[in-house]
Amino acid sequence: MMRMGYLGLAVAALAVAACGSVPPTRYYTLVPPAGEGGTLAPGGSPFQFELLPVAVPAQVDQPQLVVRQGAQGVAVLQGERWIAPLGEELRGALSADLGRDFHAQDVSGLPAQGASTVRIKLDVRRFDSVPGSYAYLDAAWSVRPLKGGEPLACTSRISVTVGEGYDALVQGHQQAIARLAGQVGAVAGAVANGQPAHCPAS
Repeated sequence: MMRMGYLGLAVAALAVAACGSVPPTRYYTLVPPAGEGGTLAPGGSPFQFELLPVAVPAQVDQPQLVVRQGAQGVAVLQGERWIAPLGEELRGALSADLGRDFHAQDVSGLPAQGASTVRIKLDVRRFDSVPGSYAYLDAAWSVRPLKGGEPLACTSRISVTVGEGYDALVQGHQQAIARLAGQVGAVAGAVANGQPAHCPAS
């Protein structure tokens, strides 16, 4: 019995040691830090917008970062995670960038939108992550006046070169979303103010 007791203690000690050696989970966000309002983008006009929930591909709609490995392989990184569901991260980042770069106001869920409010819909079709290489975003999006009118449907394909490490990879995705916000904001501002609007060159 004594021998079994010592054996049990040894197993427990090994289990505790194994748990202690597991590296801590790191969490990431795509939302830029809050700060002073940015400079209004060239040709931009302030506007109000309603931003619908963002759709993301099922392959990357995971709590963990999903990265490509070669032509066919992917890795789900258990220790590297988004702080919120990826669709919510993308929506929050786009909203923040529009507010910073176009002085736009996100009125989603509010009852009293003005006549110049636009509705923005974003569907992310590809969200590729290759550490030490690039962050890639392929998105279909549309803008239309909230009070009626036909939507203007556009696409954006944005690739950002990134350095080594997951911090650099997430920063690359932040930069890609900022570029996307510049394209969406230019169209949204024009539509909101009754001006001619055209999709950006893809």
